[in-house]
Amino acid sequence: MDIKVLGTGCANCKNTIALIDQVAKAKGVAVKLEKVEELRDIMSYGVMSTPGVVINGKVVHAGGVPSRDKIEQWLTAQA
Repeated sequence: MDIKVLGTGCANCKNTIALIDQVAKAKGVAVKLEKVEELRDIMSYGVMSTPGVVINGKVVHAGGVPSRDKIEQWLTAQA
């Protein structure tokens, strides 16, 4: 599973990437986690508020840290 966290390096972006990593490890789901910080790249996904989360090329979240439950749902649905 290819997951990208879109954000310029703010605290919420760092928290989002850490939380996704934690949940993936807890569920035993193999993920390729990538941080996208270049504003041009973030805009190419149409995300205006960060952090944004892209799973396998599809934007699933934008603006604010997603809840643990939401992340678990993404990982379960995609696995």
